[in-house]
Parts: sequence; structure tokens; C-alpha cells
Amino acid sequence: MDKNFTIAAILTFSFLSLGFLLLHNGLFGYGISFFVFLPFILGYLLGGSKTKKRSLLGFAFSFVIACFLLIEGGLEGMVCILMAMPLILISVGIGMLLKMIFSDLIGFVKKKEQDDSVLDDDILKSSILPFCILSMVGFAEQQLTKNANEVVEVRSEIILPYTPMQVYDAIKTVDTLDAEKPFLMQLDLPLPQKCILEAEEVGALRTCYFKGGGTITEQVTELEKGKVLRMDVLDYQLTGRTWLGFREAIYTFEALEDGTCKMARITSYTSELYPRVYWEPLERVGVQQEHEYVFRNLQKDLKREHN
Repeated sequence: MDKNFTIAAILTFSFLSLGFLLLHNGLFGYGISFFVFLPFILGYLLGGSKTKKRSLLGFAFSFVIACFLLIEGGLEGMVCILMAMPLILISVGIGMLLKMIFSDLIGFVKKKEQDDSVLDDDILKSSILPFCILSMVGFAEQQLTKNANEVVEVRSEIILPYTPMQVYDAIKTVDTLDAEKPFLMQLDLPLPQKCILEAEEVGALRTCYFKGGGTITEQVTELEKGKVLRMDVLDYQLTGRTWLGFREAIYTFEALEDGTCKMARITSYTSELYPRVYWEPLERVGVQQEHEYVFRNLQKDLKREHN
């Protein structure tokens, strides 16, 4: 096996594994250090190779293996990894590009008589200091952003040709959710199967069960039949989403002049993912896809019951 490929693969897998280990032990946060700085340093180190193609192949090999292990181990979901991938790959690319520009400007790349396919053995040793710096920066970022998560609210609406009471009765408890899945849910967004409301009163619990064993437990804080159902999220167990904090789920029902009902679903959550300018739009899309699935199932249930 090509030496350049092997060293690049080992370096990539080591960086990703150690970074994720720090992440899941609370020493790192899901922030710029992990999604930008770590892949940037990795790209910068790999950019020292004269045979970029083989280094890139080594990087790609280990990156795919690492993603596969995260998914199979239940540590992260496929959608989360796919969403993070552009940010990580762009950061790696920028790191490699800057290394090449820097090397050309100062003549850092020495001309050697040895085979150009060989990557300096010193690259593994030279990665120790950058990783130590990365660890310190990641720890500092984690401390600075701790408990600083803002609440994000996602609202979706649908107009249904039924009365508010009919819509309320259909959504308060759902025995089986079985509708056409939006795109992201066809991958691995959490798939709700049923939601059970134990009683129609403030303080009652509503539990939603997801495919694969996940649950979300909510407590009713406001209930007015046919008008509003507001719930605080007490607990949630969803694979690979420790960075997400659900806060509140709300359904509102408004009677329109033509006899139809406008229902709104509002989800409030917090997120540990940074940079927010990148992650928040993606998170909103994911939540809206969950809303869309619930709406599709609701339409199906109402049509079956009242038509």
C-alpha cells in the first residue's frame, strides 16, 4: 500500500477519533473548534504532501470509515453527518489550499531527490503540537458557550377543511403515524410512530414514541379544546442528538370564516451547534420536515374519519 496514502489515512482517523472522543467526554463542544478548526488543521497538515491525490484518497478513506462507525454505533445519525459534511470538507480544503500557497510563497517545500510519492514521515510528529493547540481552543470555546444557547422557534401552519374541534381531537392522541415521509425522514430523521395523551388536563403527560425506541415526554401546560394545546418537553431520548434540547411543543387551532381550520405547530428548541449562521437554517429544515410528516398523517386520519 502506498506510504503517502497510509500516513494520510492514519492522521485523518486519529484526528477525527480523538476529536470525537473529546467531544463526547464534554471537553469539546459542537462548535467552530470541532467543525472548522480541526478539519482546517488536518487539511493544512495534509497539504504538505507533494502527491495531493494520494493524500486526499487516504483522507477520504478514513473519513468514510469514521462516518460509518458513528452511524453503526448509534452515536450520530446519517442526516447529522450529511449536514456537517460540507462544513468539514470546505475547512479541509481551505487548510490544504493555504498550506500550498504558504509553501510556495516562502519556499517551504524543499526539492528532494527522493520519490515525490512519499509524504514526510515527520508529518505525524508535527501534528502533535497543532492537536494540543486545538484541544485547548476547543476546551476554551466549550466553556465560553456553555449555557449560552438561545431558544429557536420553528412554526409551521396548515389549513384543513374541518372544524377546530375535529382537528384537535385528531392530533391530541395519534395511535399510528403512517404517512408519506419527507426526504430527510427517508434517511434517518426520527420517525414518530404514535403519541398518547394520558388525560385532557393541565399537568397530564403526552408521550410520543419513535421508531427504534426513542421517546419524547411532554407535560401539558395549557389546554383549551379546539384552541390551544401547549406542552413543555420533560425528557427526550433520540439517537445521536445530545446537542439538541427540546423545550416546548404547541398546537394552536383557529376557525376561519369559510369553516376551515388553520392549525399551527410550533417547536421550541436549543442547540449546541456552532457556527449558528451555518447550523440554524439546517436545523429549521429538519424540524419543518418533522412537522410536514405530522401534517400529512393528520390529513390522512381526518379524511379517513370524516369523509
